[in-house]
Amino acid sequence: MTTRRDILRRIATPLVPLYGEREARSIALLAAAESSGLPEAAFLTDPQAEINLDGIDAVIEQLAAGRPVQYVTGTASFLGRRFAVREGVLIPRPETEELTAWILCEERNASAILDVGTGSGCIAATLAAELPHATVVAADLSEAALAVAAENCRALGVRVDLRRADALHDLAEVFPEPFDVIVSNPPYVPQRDRASMHPNVREYEPAEALFVPDDDPLCFYRAIARAGRRMLRPQGRLYFEIYHLYADTLRTLLAAEGYTDIRIRNDLFERRRMLCCRMN
Repeated sequence: MTTRRDILRRIATPLVPLYGEREARSIALLAAAESSGLPEAAFLTDPQAEINLDGIDAVIEQLAAGRPVQYVTGTASFLGRRFAVREGVLIPRPETEELTAWILCEERNASAILDVGTGSGCIAATLAAELPHATVVAADLSEAALAVAAENCRALGVRVDLRRADALHDLAEVFPEPFDVIVSNPPYVPQRDRASMHPNVREYEPAEALFVPDDDPLCFYRAIARAGRRMLRPQGRLYFEIYHLYADTLRTLLAAEGYTDIRIRNDLFERRRMLCCRMN
């Protein structure tokens, strides 16, 4: 007899050297739930129940090789909704959920919102679902990302206008309409920090969505801020996910670009990871 507890132990054991016991168990719980179609709570409230998971060996093999569990299962949770994810698209992070929740709290009356570098579409689709009166549009340079974002928008039944655009060069040309809000989680990790990142991020997630040149780590923020001067309505706001080490430098950059009311927020781990500023 194989129990739910046995399955969790079987998945988690080879992951402990990679992640430590606590994270290995969390990954095992998510993988078991997605593979079985059962809620995670079922494995905790009735651990002795019998279970037969065909194909679990292949799942364990991929996880033990370091492949992120979200790519193995093909899904990620974001503010209570499920999103399709796969290689070529950044996996949604908790701090991105916090950024999106901040927008939902402060921008209930926004009528036009742009998400730059939409990836899986998690920010744009969530805003479209929660703010149905708003027009939400989204940009990405990657055709693969745009395809996944479109898939997620269809699955959630929300309307988002998806367009291919290069955040460094042609945002204002591709999106000539005025916006109340522009939000972006752009690439921001310097290349020099690449070696220190966990292999499951470094070796599987798209480098173009993560890394920036060491000699110009704020290039995306500068480009979006300059485009925003043409694209935002008066008193419109920019929201960014940020690299905590560059929070003060980014504040200075945005002030120099003419933005005011610059606010930086900590994430749940007390790192400075979110920023909002206003266009005069």
